[in-house]
Amino acid sequence: MKFVMFYHSLVSCWNHGNAHFLRGIARELLHLGHNVTIYEPHDGWSRLNALRDGGEEYLRESAQLVPGADLRTYDLATLELDQALDQADVVVVHEWNDPFLIERLGTRRRNGGRFLLLFHDTHHRAVTASSQIGNFQLSDYDAILAFGEVLQQLYQRLGWGRRAFTWHEAADVALFRPQPHAAKEIDLIWVGNWGDDERDQELQEFLVQPAVETGVKTQVFGVRYPDEVREQLRTARIEFRGWLPNHRVPDAFARALMTIHVPRRPYVETLPGIPTIRVFEALACGIPLISAPWNDAEGLFPPESFVTVKNREAASAALRALAQDDDFAAETARRGLAAIRARHTCAHRAQELLCIVEILGGKRNPARADLSRAIEQVVSS
Repeated sequence: MKFVMFYHSLVSCWNHGNAHFLRGIARELLHLGHNVTIYEPHDGWSRLNALRDGGEEYLRESAQLVPGADLRTYDLATLELDQALDQADVVVVHEWNDPFLIERLGTRRRNGGRFLLLFHDTHHRAVTASSQIGNFQLSDYDAILAFGEVLQQLYQRLGWGRRAFTWHEAADVALFRPQPHAAKEIDLIWVGNWGDDERDQELQEFLVQPAVETGVKTQVFGVRYPDEVREQLRTARIEFRGWLPNHRVPDAFARALMTIHVPRRPYVETLPGIPTIRVFEALACGIPLISAPWNDAEGLFPPESFVTVKNREAASAALRALAQDDDFAAETARRGLAAIRARHTCAHRAQELLCIVEILGGKRNPARADLSRAIEQVVSS
């Protein structure tokens, strides 16, 4: 099949975590013998910010991460949809696209487009900024791909789109894998953005204060850190390293004893069951993970796949335990890696996508009929 995907970016991951998942999905679809064309705007904010951050080399590197994918940039004013959609079997449209493009693609589907049209939502705007999503013209889309059950149910309840399927993110294990022979240079690594007042207090409680209390050697990577936060990290002797392109994160994980997951507040309060992609990626690298509270409402991870902590004191205790008890750290890492390999790789998600296509009347995927039936049962329940 020919997949045509409209995303904010594949080459730039600057404050754009979905690029991680898209790369893995594109790679797996190509591995299965499908054609993949990805369109991204030439002036997307992630790409432009990456360039401003000195990321020319990184963008060149990331453009080579998915050999065989046809990567195309476009100007919305001059985009030729007839050419872009030529011979497409499945068109996937990410929710960070321009509303005008989202509507144009729906119109093409309504007016005889011979492709399945899917809308992919990987953010919390449907809850926190519902008017933005509600104003999208989704009635002509064949289905919604929502990255959590609570979001899938919201789309169904509000009638946004004809159908909605749960399609979680996952680890791109071609890149995110253990490096057991790497030398450990730091104790704790945090890779993430400070983020729009959505987890400022939580980062203080679960990252900064425990790192100071325990004295573990800590490195922080990310963007959008205010000057006062950078100064606080410097005073606390936490090394701030700025933007780390995602394809270089596995090497950084390999140099650290442990990492931590601090979800944004909207996911904790209104979208239970949805972890950040960093959970999948860290566990795939075989690094022990400490997690601030979140509700694994869908049972994505078996017990003890990571260390859950409820407050600052517990976070400090977990840092000490993982730093001092090699057996505990190794067993935690082993359980987390096993959970990823069993259920949460991009290969799993590519098969799920093919089964969704089959359910919607696209080309058949006979070898995965059992998974197709399972997905249908979940959606119909």
